[in-house]
Amino acid sequence: MLTKLKSLQNHSGFMRYFKNTSWLLGEKILRMVVGLFVGIWVARYLGPEQFGLFSYAQSFVGLFAAIATLGLDGIVIRELVKDESRRDELIGTAFWLKLMGAFAVLLILAIAVNFTSNDHTTNIIVFIVAGATVFQAFNVVDFYFQSKVLAKYIVYANVISLFFSSVVKIALILSVAPLVAFACVVLFDSFVLACGFVYFYIKNHQIDWKFNKAIAIDLLRDSWPLIVITISAMIYNRIDQIMIKEMISSEGVGLYSASYTIYNALVAFSPIFAYSFQTALINSHKYDIERFEKRMVALYAFAIWIILPISLFVSFYSQEIINIVFGLKYDGAKEALKLYIYCAVFAFIGGISSRWFIINNYQRLMTFYLIISAFLNIILNLYLIPIYGIWGASLASLISFSVASTFSNLISIKTYKNFELQFFAFAYPLVFIYNAFKNKLEKGGER
Repeated sequence: MLTKLKSLQNHSGFMRYFKNTSWLLGEKILRMVVGLFVGIWVARYLGPEQFGLFSYAQSFVGLFAAIATLGLDGIVIRELVKDESRRDELIGTAFWLKLMGAFAVLLILAIAVNFTSNDHTTNIIVFIVAGATVFQAFNVVDFYFQSKVLAKYIVYANVISLFFSSVVKIALILSVAPLVAFACVVLFDSFVLACGFVYFYIKNHQIDWKFNKAIAIDLLRDSWPLIVITISAMIYNRIDQIMIKEMISSEGVGLYSASYTIYNALVAFSPIFAYSFQTALINSHKYDIERFEKRMVALYAFAIWIILPISLFVSFYSQEIINIVFGLKYDGAKEALKLYIYCAVFAFIGGISSRWFIINNYQRLMTFYLIISAFLNIILNLYLIPIYGIWGASLASLISFSVASTFSNLISIKTYKNFELQFFAFAYPLVFIYNAFKNKLEKGGER
């Protein structure tokens, strides 16, 4: 064992990805601890009704903000890994596309709010939160650092943003600020993070971003299915909160959002494995398919056998967790959390699975599967929320998450292999025990 560890320590490729993942993991742990602590303090301060309005505004914007990403994230990283010589044109083109997408979102929101029952204050909060999408265009710097496996710069920018955000939120609580002020913090966070990305990029490279029409067309041709994917993902992630507000109340959204906050703290780690290992997955798929599949199984096995036991623990102690964390005012959230927390397992699987689809160029199939899951979630919510309340919304989410990440792979022969990899990861401990028992019997027979 020690020999294997030493060999890995001397393996430059392994150490590079290990250090990269360690940076991301450290940042996610810090963000989870600090963000969860401050977020819970905000929730307790606002109370279920106002916290519900705040969560509703973020969810409503999220449905349309997905358009601003233009599905470029994975595509730009892939192209940067393939050919870094086009760095300035790829990053510059992606930046201007995302900026135009952000302004398109603001225009769409201006139309969409007319079809809601929102009051004037709620609409103001919606547009303040939506303003953050403009600064998110600078996230293209994140793509470059991911392609170069330089996570430390991403971490630096995120930690700076987290620090200022936390300080401002605490100051607002202590000064008994209104709900609108907390919406402004969302916009402020995005601005600080954009400044951090630009600063660390300038430290490494001169900004010479160029818009290239031909590259823009190529990127959009590859990414348009991912735009639909992102929108579909946001629907089955966020539509439940919007529907709860319309069908129950803002307080119901607040209770449901409390369970979502606990869930979100757990899935904060999901992007680490989806993105940090993306370069390694791309390279292994290019040169060694067997190694690629082994890496996929290893990632799936983590999602299942690390996250599932945590989910079981949270589900079993849901009432105690809600009462301790949010207080007795949020006691009604315990039943939703008891079921919703299992979505974390499928969220991890789905994040890893999306890399498999992109690397194999099956974006269109992924789009189709997510559209099915999004519609399924809406239909289930329409039926279950009036009967079971926020517990019904949790059940709808769990079913749609499982379909989107796992069971939809059974629809096409092209994606059946992905289901096999997931199934093998699920059965891996049983296979390990079986092989160990078999070897023990064989050794006993030799004696």
